Amino acid sequence: MSRPLFCQLGPWAYTLSTWRCRAQRYVWDFLCRTRFAKTLSSDRLPVVVYRHSSLICRTLGQVDIQLQKNKQVNLALAAPRVNGVLVRPGETFSFWHLVGPCTARRGYRTGLVIRQGQPDKDIGGGMCQFTNLVHWMVLHTPLTVTEHHHHDGVDLFPDFGRKVPFGTGTSILYNYLDYRVRNDTPYTWQLCVWLEEGYLCGEVRCSDALNVKYHVRAEHEAFVREADGVYRVNDIVRTCVDKRTGNTLERKTLKHNHARVQYDTTGLDVRGTGQEISAGV
Repeated sequence: MSRPLFCQLGPWAYTLSTWRCRAQRYVWDFLCRTRFAKTLSSDRLPVVVYRHSSLICRTLGQVDIQLQKNKQVNLALAAPRVNGVLVRPGETFSFWHLVGPCTARRGYRTGLVIRQGQPDKDIGGGMCQFTNLVHWMVLHTPLTVTEHHHHDGVDLFPDFGRKVPFGTGTSILYNYLDYRVRNDTPYTWQLCVWLEEGYLCGEVRCSDALNVKYHVRAEHEAFVREADGVYRVNDIVRTCVDKRTGNTLERKTLKHNHARVQYDTTGLDVRGTGQEISAGV
């Protein structure tokens, strides 16, 4: 039996570990001299490169709907701190640098979080939906993702109105699990995020029109039975296409997902380990 991690020895140990990780992040950012995007502008850049929206109050298994409603409050508090941010050449977008700590004192409520691969609840829960939205939009741009964490290894909830491929989500925790994007292009970019009629909505805009566009999709997607349970597998693939010719300039596999399903698999098309998995969604 493996020895427990220090942070697993008790609440006191978890708190100490959290403080240490946060302090390390502060020191690292200071030493690296990263240029963080800080300017919020109400003026919108002229070119909409990609837009997306996601339903806030979704059916997630047996999760208390009140946690979803609280998440809407939390997202509404965070959105104005990001909406309209300009990411100039050489700058880095950092979610936590803009949003700051999600505490009860700042009005945040108890929402859904994922802790050690299981659903849980905590103050400020639900922020992952925010970075999920931003990440999905960023994947359709030439911006460089420099920090991205994911709930690897588990598929916690059955699909409900899924609009993006499984496995393109994010995992964040103030402040040492961040979502960061660097602008290595010669253009200025802008992230716009707001709430509208029960949806979290977003746009990624640019100062100049691009000659290319990006497509992101899941391939080789299936539920597969293995020795210790059912797993969800797929490949997240991105293609870059020349707008003028329609030719594919680049095709890249961004991620291979292999996640154990944590919910009832009755009714799913579960394949045996040896069955062939066809490409496509």
